[in-house]
Amino acid sequence: MATNLRLLPDAEAALRAEAERSGRSQQEILRAALDRYLDRGGGDLSSGDPLLRSGTLLPPRTRYRKVKPTRTLPDGITTLDLLDRDERL
Repeated sequence: MATNLRLLPDAEAALRAEAERSGRSQQEILRAALDRYLDRGGGDLSSGDPLLRSGTLLPPRTRYRKVKPTRTLPDGITTLDLLDRDERL
């Protein structure tokens, strides 16, 4: 069945970002979300991921959001410099 869906701008942006991040189509993500909402099974967004299936990795608890860095490093300092161990790469 074909249908039109009008999304709010923030939902549209989140859907596009998730599709880009996951490499899945927007339709596939929406179908899985609708299946999950209707409790139809098979709607797990990562049903192919063995880590999620095994329970080793948990699915996200909140929806995707763009993260803004809260800290910046001084010029010339990298995260590698912050490591306090001998086995630096």
